Amino acid sequence: MTGRPSQTRRVARYLPILDWGRRYDRDTAVNDGLAAVIVTIMLIPQSLAYALLAGLPPEMGLYASILPLVAYAIFGTSRTLAVGPVAVVSLMTASAIGTLGLTDPAQIALAAGTLAFASGAILLALGFLRLGFLANFLSHPVIAGFITASGLLIAASQLRHILGISGGGHTLVEIGHGLWQNLGGTNLPTLIIGGSALAFLFWVRKGLKPLLLSRGVGPRLADILTKAGPVGAVAVTTLASWAFDLHSHGVSIVGTVPMGLPPLTLPALDPELWRALFVPALLISIIGFVESVSVAQTLAAKRRQRIVPDQELIGLGASNVAAAVTGGYPVTGGFARSVVNFDAGAETPAAGAMTAIGILLAALFLTPLLYFLPTATLAATIIVAVLSLVDLHVLSRAWSYNRVDFAAVAVTILVTLTLGVEAGVSAGVALSIGMHLYKTSKPHVAEIGLVPGTQHFRNILRHDVTTVPHLVALRVDESLYFANASFLEDYVTERVLRSPEIRDVVLLFSAVNEVDLSALETLEAINRRLADMGIRLHLSEVKGPVMDRLKRCSFLDEMTGEVFLSHYDAWARLSEPRPAEGGEDEGVAAQ
Repeated sequence: MTGRPSQTRRVARYLPILDWGRRYDRDTAVNDGLAAVIVTIMLIPQSLAYALLAGLPPEMGLYASILPLVAYAIFGTSRTLAVGPVAVVSLMTASAIGTLGLTDPAQIALAAGTLAFASGAILLALGFLRLGFLANFLSHPVIAGFITASGLLIAASQLRHILGISGGGHTLVEIGHGLWQNLGGTNLPTLIIGGSALAFLFWVRKGLKPLLLSRGVGPRLADILTKAGPVGAVAVTTLASWAFDLHSHGVSIVGTVPMGLPPLTLPALDPELWRALFVPALLISIIGFVESVSVAQTLAAKRRQRIVPDQELIGLGASNVAAAVTGGYPVTGGFARSVVNFDAGAETPAAGAMTAIGILLAALFLTPLLYFLPTATLAATIIVAVLSLVDLHVLSRAWSYNRVDFAAVAVTILVTLTLGVEAGVSAGVALSIGMHLYKTSKPHVAEIGLVPGTQHFRNILRHDVTTVPHLVALRVDESLYFANASFLEDYVTERVLRSPEIRDVVLLFSAVNEVDLSALETLEAINRRLADMGIRLHLSEVKGPVMDRLKRCSFLDEMTGEVFLSHYDAWARLSEPRPAEGGEDEGVAAQ
């Protein structure tokens, strides 16, 4: 009997739907249903547009917005995250497939599905191994830089559709060169359609809701109509394209979009294709997970809820596998879509499953109406959506706060714009790890003294404190490991050589959470070197887990000094001159 509850809890951990599902009621269903309607209206043009951005048939965007949402509703832990095609992942998909040199649409679609399956498999593996913490190595400045550069790349890549000219490229230089070479061939009807849609969508974002509110429309209805702006642009430009036969005037249209259920598909079994797609799939998994978790955590905090990052890996992995087997391409949680879902009142992941039903109905019945939809309208939809991701202010903020972070942001943006998406992500990952190693390889070590009249100790360079000539106290503000251990040894050696009167050195370990084997050997070397100089080494305020490790070896037995519970105890004991030192006077330094 005791095994069954434990097994149930284990299953429930991987199926969050069993948690929120048992409390689901009619009121919750109404709120989820309304949110689903709003998100569906927003997602239909977005899914078509992002498939265009990925270089795929538009129906693949719809397919990637059906079963993946159901899979996330079953396995995801965020109550409001909206999964589906997003701009950055679509751009990365286009970049990955573009390197394969494929020309057959069927092969391109197969490669996109295989990429989604590979990404899903990677995410599932990371989730079951509970490796969600690895995403923490991708710093926020690097992510912000990458998303900003991607937004600029995406917007630039869509200008050719607005102008009605050929072009392409995976870097800003290539895109700009293609636009310049073909600028003379701009198609005027396409420019009018695309420019009008662009202007309308920008106005909708800022001006429609205030206008509706001023005309007495209720806040909820005004919000729905604002979110439906892209649908309005699609409807009007499609009608104009049909009425004026714009296709015969050179306006590119979507054409035939297959009507029906998403097809059941399998990933390719070609080992060479898998080898070529592995690195892109890994990068898509990392970026998609970081973006998704950031959004999910932000929205969960607003309602005092929580998400489980490791389970989010499983939820996103299942969503990508679902996309792969139903004719889609890689998906993740979208920022704008999730915020809309949250603001619309979604309470559970069931809102995503209801959205999937709405997209399914669109795929079954509405796709014939999209035949005359101008490609320029979808390009305008993409441009307006991605420009909200561009945050150049991050450069000035990073410059004023931390020059190392500024360098990381600037390099990520520069590499992404000039060398492409994969190079930008790789540079971002390398920079994130490099920044961590650089910062921790030179830990902050402060020489401290007693604040007069208290039992508190502060940096002698920042406060007026009392010090003793024969005693030096150093506060180590970082865990000690192989990359920074020698720095501490050099610091201690240099400090004691500057003051021959030193007889005791105390290392305050209140901020040290870990001492690895390399750092332990360094502490042993410091102890021996100080002993040769006639100086004792002491430790104070050592945390329990660190102390447990130190007790497993002979270091504490060989250490020439003591381990003090509090640093004030060390000061009280060691600040007095040793008996052999006789009348050495206490010195006071106020620095």
